Amino acid sequence: MSKRESSTGLGVSRRNFLNTAGAGLLAPQVAAAKPAGGAGAPGETGPRFAPPGELSQLSTNLFLLRDTCNVYAVKNGDRAILIDFGSGHILKLLGQIGITKIDAILHTHHHRDQCQGDGLAVGSRIPIHVPAHERHLFENAENFWRNRRIFHLYHVVNDFFTLTRNVPVAGALHDYEKFHWGSHEFLIFPTPGHTMGSVSLVGNVDGKKVAFAGDLIHSPGKVVNLYELQYEYGGTDGVDCAIFSLARLRELGTELLCPSHGEPFTNPATGIDDLVTKLKGWYQSYAPESSLTIDNRPFAVTPHLICAHQTTSTSYTLISDSGKALVVDYGSASGGFFDTFISDIAVNDRMRFVEHSLPELRARYGLKSIDVAMPSHMHDDHLNGFPHLVEHYGAKVWCYENMVDILQNPRGYNLGCILGEPIKVDRSFRDGETFKWEEFEFKVYHSPGHTEFQMAMFADIDGARVAFTGDAFFPTNDTRHQLRHNLIFRNWVENDSHLKSIRTILEHQPRIVAPGHGKPFLSNTADLEELKQRIEFQQQYFSEVIADPDCNFGLNPSWARLYPYQLTVKPGARVDIELRVRNYRQKPMHIEAALTLPPGWKATPPTLSLTALPREDKTGGFTLTIPDDWDRSKPRVALAADLMVDGQYLGEIAEAVADVLPG
Repeated sequence: MSKRESSTGLGVSRRNFLNTAGAGLLAPQVAAAKPAGGAGAPGETGPRFAPPGELSQLSTNLFLLRDTCNVYAVKNGDRAILIDFGSGHILKLLGQIGITKIDAILHTHHHRDQCQGDGLAVGSRIPIHVPAHERHLFENAENFWRNRRIFHLYHVVNDFFTLTRNVPVAGALHDYEKFHWGSHEFLIFPTPGHTMGSVSLVGNVDGKKVAFAGDLIHSPGKVVNLYELQYEYGGTDGVDCAIFSLARLRELGTELLCPSHGEPFTNPATGIDDLVTKLKGWYQSYAPESSLTIDNRPFAVTPHLICAHQTTSTSYTLISDSGKALVVDYGSASGGFFDTFISDIAVNDRMRFVEHSLPELRARYGLKSIDVAMPSHMHDDHLNGFPHLVEHYGAKVWCYENMVDILQNPRGYNLGCILGEPIKVDRSFRDGETFKWEEFEFKVYHSPGHTEFQMAMFADIDGARVAFTGDAFFPTNDTRHQLRHNLIFRNWVENDSHLKSIRTILEHQPRIVAPGHGKPFLSNTADLEELKQRIEFQQQYFSEVIADPDCNFGLNPSWARLYPYQLTVKPGARVDIELRVRNYRQKPMHIEAALTLPPGWKATPPTLSLTALPREDKTGGFTLTIPDDWDRSKPRVALAADLMVDGQYLGEIAEAVADVLPG
């Protein structure tokens, strides 16, 4: 719809608007506004410039202002919500359509052209809702600028287009959830591309299914720019994300697409297809050796066992005759998606997840429901999608017993690759325990090495014994060694960990090994025995090269640790923290400990004394008191445990961090 047609449809112009009584309805709010995060210096009450256009009417209750970005107003009587905010100039225009109150601003992404006027909204007490994975770029924008690297720049994503000042946020828009406003309901649909945290808002307005797609697409077959679609130096990462997002958005069957720049357009499927074709053509020309996430497809290992191996970790779906599924691991949609989202996580946030594989499992393999999800081990690349399966598909989470607390209390630990979101566990299994699910029987064993918190699980499926081994070992392309293992000390390694794992596999003689990365492969006893010999050599190496005769003290950085590792506290509060120690010695070990705390913090008792018996885990507790007047400019602080062990002063060898929330 043209500007001329829009103006005629409204029956107003800028001149007669200024003469209407409605012009002053929002004026007191605007005049009182003090910019907190948008354009202008302190004391200014509005943007320096004003967009030249007028409000356009797209349908009975949907309006558009072409500002620094397209600002959309969805109307319900005399109230409205806004999709993005631009310079905030729209506050001066809404009276012409009878709006007296704005209930919320919903942002599609964090770029300044979308939100540079948010200071005006704060001054007018309009709640601002932002994509959950970009929240820190609104309310902690100043901290972002304190820490954003500029020299040695290889992370080239355009987060430089972030606000220059903090903006208080009323709520987060979480992927796949719904934002309810009156009779309206908007699906918060993840559409990474233009930014890694972008969302599209999809809902019915005036009888049409409308997608407010931010800058995912500008117009049929066009994007706003290409430099936003490169996150890492020389990468194709943003293009891969955009293609995936466009294809998934197309599947929603919207009738009107409202971009942040460019004109709203009908028949979105055709325009999306045109853009996807162009993006794919360039991608395949520039990086012919790379694969697109949207092209990843699961395949059948056996009639009941389906494998998705092109995802960041291999995901296995065992589909029973009833159509129910037991899923072993469900991580990110691809290695590219994993790398993309892990590079953009706020320090206390979790990696983003975008759904994958399930449409193909339903269409091609008879999946009807997801009953159970089981992690092979506790790493984020294997269970990033578990909260999604629980919330949106009702899956129950089962795991090996020593994973339970890590999944449910991830802030308690400082281990490699912890997912920053709690996952409720419905059932756990002991070492050697057998259980039955549908027509299949399983046996679970502790399988340390890659991490202490890993299982091996065996089941007879379609006439073949299958071993789900997580990241215990993998096939290689080396003609000398057909299998390999990996060693990450931060994951909690002990000198016999890998040996326990390989012995378990040899004892059960599986026909098919289902590893945590790559395709399943046929088991070969000779190859397993050769790997066992190399692991035995590794065990000898540990003992020979580490000075301490109990070499596990030189392998496990977490033998003395504070729990929880990440505290959440408030000024004036009291909170408990534990010192946990594992004694690897053959004799009792006596520990004295005191905490080194931020100024004004206190610990009770001041000094802790405990004795751990041989091979025992021992715990002692402190209570912390946080001062009422804690400096809010220090929202995250470190503390340490100072240790004396068997008369030897080891110093501050364990630490934790505390996030101090507003009082």
